[in-house]
Amino acid sequence: MKPVKVGICGLGTVGGGTFNVLSKNANDIARRAGREIIIAQVATRHPNPNVDTGDVAVTDNVMDVINNPEIDIVIELIGGYTIAKEVVLGAIANGKHVVTANKALIAVHGAEIFAAAEAKGVSVMYEAAVAGGIPIIKAIREGLAANRINWLAGIINGTGNFILTEMRDKGRDFADVLKEAQELGYAEADPTFDVEGIDAAHKLTILASIAYGIPLQFDRCYTEGISKITQEDVEYADELGYRIKHLGISRRGENGIDLRVHPTMIPVARPIAKVDGVLNAVMVNGDAVGDTLYVGAGAGAGPTASAVVADVIDLARTMDAPATAAVNHLAFDTIEKTYVLPIEDVETAYYLRIQVQDKTGVLASVATILSERGINIEAIIQKEPKAEDDVAQIILLTHRIVERDMNAAILAIESLPSTVGEVTRIRVEQLD
Repeated sequence: MKPVKVGICGLGTVGGGTFNVLSKNANDIARRAGREIIIAQVATRHPNPNVDTGDVAVTDNVMDVINNPEIDIVIELIGGYTIAKEVVLGAIANGKHVVTANKALIAVHGAEIFAAAEAKGVSVMYEAAVAGGIPIIKAIREGLAANRINWLAGIINGTGNFILTEMRDKGRDFADVLKEAQELGYAEADPTFDVEGIDAAHKLTILASIAYGIPLQFDRCYTEGISKITQEDVEYADELGYRIKHLGISRRGENGIDLRVHPTMIPVARPIAKVDGVLNAVMVNGDAVGDTLYVGAGAGAGPTASAVVADVIDLARTMDAPATAAVNHLAFDTIEKTYVLPIEDVETAYYLRIQVQDKTGVLASVATILSERGINIEAIIQKEPKAEDDVAQIILLTHRIVERDMNAAILAIESLPSTVGEVTRIRVEQLD
């Protein structure tokens, strides 16, 4: 069969990894694809010292790749929204298939990109956009295609998982671990996307769309970071039999779909609670299969390149087939506009940490406020004040309740004369 020629745009960590995997494993890749896959051209402004491009044509202008008539597949590994979008739409306009690892681009502009691709009869593949080397897109789009997906939950940002793991295992503070994560290259100089949940929200948006067949709706995703998690909360969670993880969660309900990223307490017995360090993990529950769990490296040159090249192989296998033979970009032939619940309408359980003056009757007042709003207490810990002050800690676990009611309860608790400062709240999920 005729070889497939690819052009790589971007030769950074992932681009370099992709080049090396395609070169090193060329024979096995050809055997799997049924044809040879050749790197025809690379566009990069900065040479990668870990990549020997040999006699492959190299340009500093991505448009050279897009407009190269010999190239069948454009691999976009630039990142960001601007140039990357031009590359992807330009490649599509020229009738070329696209493979990308750009989760932000897909989450925000995916609808426009997929529409353009369908109009031209080409495919846009994006396995590497979510959870690096874990084939979670293929698992949901194809492996679980027989199922009605009920819910999914994932540790889909390795930086946040590393920070929370270090805080738990070594008793370190958030700021201290974040600094180390930046030094190790796990976090950017500006870590906002990682620690405030934006990166995870991009990925969750994609997962929810292919799980339920709904439009990409990044702007509807509730996002909350981990920067306010304290060592105290980590220790109390452990005492209660839970772990704190920064989860992306989406659940199908009668009134709509949850779409939320936030710190979450989950029972230590859950397998996903034991996924530590920079690893990613995604749980998916289907009505036929039940719970499934996917664990692996969520970033890095090799793992992400593994996903990129897998997409290239899939395209090479079906290159000569009609466009209708390809799996739909969002897994479903028709997309349904399902309501995404605002966070105030989401039902979950809660961990509350309340600082109070050490006075008689304070706990009773808190319990009354919760009871009046139909909030049941599942567990309670009361910590006596330290020797140097008169502030006690009340730690509560509640049953599931709509967030709007919990907001009202917290406001009332914070209004008590005995309450010191703000109430700390962490959502709790059993993942069952």
